[in-house]
Amino acid sequence: MTDEPLYAQFGFTDPEWGLLAGLPQSVLTAASAATPDSARKTRQETAAGLDRISDARASASPLVAAVARAVLAATGDPDRGEELPAIEPADPVGYVQDVITRAAEAAALLAAKATPADAETYKHWLVEIAESVVGAASTGGVLGLGGDQITENEREFRDELAKALAG
Repeated sequence: MTDEPLYAQFGFTDPEWGLLAGLPQSVLTAASAATPDSARKTRQETAAGLDRISDARASASPLVAAVARAVLAATGDPDRGEELPAIEPADPVGYVQDVITRAAEAAALLAAKATPADAETYKHWLVEIAESVVGAASTGGVLGLGGDQITENEREFRDELAKALAG
């Protein structure tokens, strides 16, 4: 057993690990904030994103599994009934753009320091989180019927995220 921090075991500095470990929750929040919803729908979206993060603890990628464990240690584990409070950014558009920028930074960092398999798995995982969130609750309609499953803003966020991660 080593005493070095987890991030160092993967070859990252503390700020680099902070970027990688902070992005999954930020992607969840940005995907939810892309289209304003009711509190109930926001909770559904948050739960879907947290489930995707939680599932990644079993990832074949050691990096993704470690990041997922770090995220849940900081935010709460849905398997233990813990719920992440819904975060509603004061400036949703600015927040979404900030997440896209940080995703591009993470992609460059992963290209420089991670194994190709870990890098691809991590980037794919972030897009999966966004897809889970935007697909969790329809927007519009009446009494839960009709409406758009994925709005244009949500689709745009997911696509911009994927593009930023592709490099």
